[in-house]
Amino acid sequence: MNGAFAEGPTRVAPGAFRLESPRRRANQERPAPEAEPQADQGESPAPTRAEPEPNDTKLTEFQRFVLEASGQRPSLHGYDLFSARRYPPLTNVPVPVDYVIGPGDELLVQIWGAVDGELRPVVDRNGQIFLPRVGTFRVAGTRAADLESVLRQRVARVYKNFELSATLGALRSMQIFVVGQARRPGSYTVSSLSTLLSALFEVGGPAITGSLRGIQLRRNGTLVSTLDLYRFIADGDKTGDARLLPGDVIVIPPAGPRIALLGSTDQPGIYELASAQEPLSRVLAYAGNLRAMTSLHKVQLERVDSAERLRPRTIEERALDAAGLETPLRDGDIVTLFKIKPQFANAVTLRGNVAAPLRHAYRPEMRISDLIPEREALIQQDYFIRKNMLVQFESGTNISLDRAAGDVKNLLSEINWDYAVVERLDAAALRTVLLPFNLGRAVLARDPEHNLELKPGDVVTVFGVKDIPVPREKATRLVRVSGEVNVAGVYQIGPNETLRSALQRAGGLTPQAYLFGTVFTRESTRAMQRQSLNDAVLRLESTLARAANRSAANMATTNDNGSAQRLLAAQEQNRQTQLARLRNLEPSGRIALELVPSIDSIDKMPDLPLEDGDRIHVPVASGFVYTVGAVLNSNALLWRPGRTVNQYLLAAGLEPVADADNAFVFRADGSIVHHRDESWLSRSFESMELAQGDTIIVPEKLDLETPWSAFVRGLKDWTLVLSNFGLTAAAIHTLGR
Repeated sequence: MNGAFAEGPTRVAPGAFRLESPRRRANQERPAPEAEPQADQGESPAPTRAEPEPNDTKLTEFQRFVLEASGQRPSLHGYDLFSARRYPPLTNVPVPVDYVIGPGDELLVQIWGAVDGELRPVVDRNGQIFLPRVGTFRVAGTRAADLESVLRQRVARVYKNFELSATLGALRSMQIFVVGQARRPGSYTVSSLSTLLSALFEVGGPAITGSLRGIQLRRNGTLVSTLDLYRFIADGDKTGDARLLPGDVIVIPPAGPRIALLGSTDQPGIYELASAQEPLSRVLAYAGNLRAMTSLHKVQLERVDSAERLRPRTIEERALDAAGLETPLRDGDIVTLFKIKPQFANAVTLRGNVAAPLRHAYRPEMRISDLIPEREALIQQDYFIRKNMLVQFESGTNISLDRAAGDVKNLLSEINWDYAVVERLDAAALRTVLLPFNLGRAVLARDPEHNLELKPGDVVTVFGVKDIPVPREKATRLVRVSGEVNVAGVYQIGPNETLRSALQRAGGLTPQAYLFGTVFTRESTRAMQRQSLNDAVLRLESTLARAANRSAANMATTNDNGSAQRLLAAQEQNRQTQLARLRNLEPSGRIALELVPSIDSIDKMPDLPLEDGDRIHVPVASGFVYTVGAVLNSNALLWRPGRTVNQYLLAAGLEPVADADNAFVFRADGSIVHHRDESWLSRSFESMELAQGDTIIVPEKLDLETPWSAFVRGLKDWTLVLSNFGLTAAAIHTLGR
């Protein structure tokens, strides 16, 4: 069966009938193949990557011209299609039905039925293939769609009752040439499936000086096709794309006329015209057409008139109407599109302390009450958010007077009903005019004097009481009353309320109330005390730093450097400890009421006007007197009527370093009595009778050589420390340690 298909019932495995390799047989019948030509100058294998030329990073002459004219550096439209991307040659892709078989193509032929087998013949230089027992016949020039029918006709001359399938295997390659303004001109070996467009991707496309609008395919000196890449980029239109044949030449001519499109467009850049002139509408189509943000009223055209020598450049203006879109553009034109004006034609803006700060449509004869038709329009949205959060993750136990007062103050941003303003542009003078009005009269009473008529472009601003403080009588003010009163709580006070009236509104005093020990604190006072304390800390830091520098300079002259360094380190640690104590002290904001210990009635309390945030606490009588500072027994001592300062000091005992001459009493009502204040009820300090809750403070004697002593002496005495900084007796005890 040599050289024949297996016939009849005898069947062999696919390929067993192939006693001689068709490829080998074809090679034996054909002359020895020529050696592959070595790539010389201008010739290169099919690339897998379009390497950008160094020139791609440079600017064309027109780009430099636009840069000088506008300060912008527009890119060349379309050239990034070929820049730094991988475009492998066409190999493993389906073969088109119109592919024409030629020398070098491999065929895959399978036959079954009366004869079985698989053949892989290669078309020789004469365009023929060889099949065993069938012989040699021509297939070159046959379309891929007709291959099976041609083979079936030939095999049917020898065999009957068979089926046949044929397709293409390895395809031939061919040599083409790329010349002109190409990024990489030269000769290339490409697949026989390549077209003009695919070859451009393989070889890197045009250089920045080359045209995208008129790429030519020439064959045997004849123009075969012209490709416009702008159509391909914009619409995917491959009109002009043609299949390549061996020896074809791709010619990339120099770029044609170019114009620059700048401004309000999605794709600003430099565009090439297909002819000497193109209408503006077509160039805008290349850039994606007009956007809604582009003004139709004005487009600027900068033009170069090469015939004019003295003034070759002119500026023209067009509207983007039907006539303007037909404006012919020519080489060197710079077209600038403008954005629409941000001005709204029929808008009135509402902002500030309102529910919906936004622009509203203007209507003729529109007034303030039309813009703010109801009170609810003045409730900010975050009020409801904060209100809803009151019950989120709420255990029901974290409720206090402080929190209740904070919720009342912070839930709602209160409106300033007395003052709101309309901002209006005076078109004649080009300045802003403010038109103040009473918001309450405009919205609630519809008073024509304040219910102003609005105009397009007006901005209406509503303020809160935090933005522009209102008089006391109109402000929401809260005070907290706690302790030994019948109805403790948070109370909203009027403009003329005082300490007395607040205690009376709280239901009066309980039998256990100790009026002399009433604690009255104010937030504004605490803030001033905090500032005073901060200033004192800064002064002390400066004083201690100077002292440390002097100590270091003095110790540098001693011989024992080790001891000096240890001493400096200890002093520095002591300074930092003292500063830390001062920084950690918190002023109380307490105001001394200067009461008499025997006070027993609200009517005898000072008629002190109240402020927002004031706190009033009426304690229970403690039954003790306290001693702090340089005493042996720094504890609470039992209070006894008629007992004096001297008796309590004897009971507490003084330390050897105690400075009894500078002792003072911090009274339960917040006042201070110093040892040197001999005018107190015409009695001596030692014989002064103390009341429940009083505190005796005995400071230590000061070492006048230390900076700390100098700092405290600068404050004159401890009583000023308490009064200026608003510190408690316990704080002074901590500070003096």
